[in-house]
Amino acid sequence: MINFFFEGIEYNVNEAEISHWIDRTIVSEGKKEGDINYIFCDDMYLLKINQDYLNHDTYTDIVTFDYSVGNELNGEIYISIERVRENAVEYNEDIEEELRRVIIHGILHMCGYKDKTEDEGRVMREKENEKLKLFHVEQ
Repeated sequence: MINFFFEGIEYNVNEAEISHWIDRTIVSEGKKEGDINYIFCDDMYLLKINQDYLNHDTYTDIVTFDYSVGNELNGEIYISIERVRENAVEYNEDIEEELRRVIIHGILHMCGYKDKTEDEGRVMREKENEKLKLFHVEQ
């Protein structure tokens, strides 16, 4: 089950539409949906998580905690709406499209994709683009 939570912010997410797309993405990767929680928050909330759990003292748009077992995806995905807005401006992207990119980025991490090296980052970006196209099908 995919759940959406909001910590200290208000933001309108079409939960049914996004959930349907995430389901299709999970199936397209040969995985099964378990319990996936999206927590939308502000920069300070995510910075604290980054500091407390990852020993990183930097702002970020997303932190994914992957609790998957086998092919069943389970985890928590924290997304800073403030950072997504800023990235949308920086990359001259629509905020909704940038948010979808970050939403699916977390799922792709749970599917086993990494982005620490240049090659991993390139593969991740290709996968994000592929899954963004999937969103626009049947929507």
